[in-house]
Amino acid sequence: MGWCQDGGVGEAEKTEKITINLGVVDLGQIDLLVQEGFYANRTDFIRAAIRTQLASREAAVNQTAARRTMVLGTRHYSRGELEDIRAAGQAVQIRVLGLATIAEDVPADLALATVESVEVLGAFRASPAVKAALASRTV
Repeated sequence: MGWCQDGGVGEAEKTEKITINLGVVDLGQIDLLVQEGFYANRTDFIRAAIRTQLASREAAVNQTAARRTMVLGTRHYSRGELEDIRAAGQAVQIRVLGLATIAEDVPADLALATVESVEVLGAFRASPAVKAALASRTV
């Protein structure tokens, strides 16, 4: 799967913490594989399992992302870019499968003037003021 990256986004900002509930038998099997050295820890197993599932569905993910005209990977909107969009009298639809970010120095009024909608499957990062301003436009 081809992931695009924005140079301004650090590695730590590309991960999200999730919580899952597993049955005790499944968890026991994972622990056994960890003890036997197949995986370094539970997280290593879970990441490998997720990657395997995503790889097996890669074509469907790519086709769906293309059909929905979503950016696949990371997309960062800077204050300058949004100011240029406002100056041109345009608006943007943020549609990302991965990580979408709006720079911390973007004021809420600029976001409201330039962001028509936000649809992010993954993580959306922006200042609390911008997130609050765009809440009604976020799918």
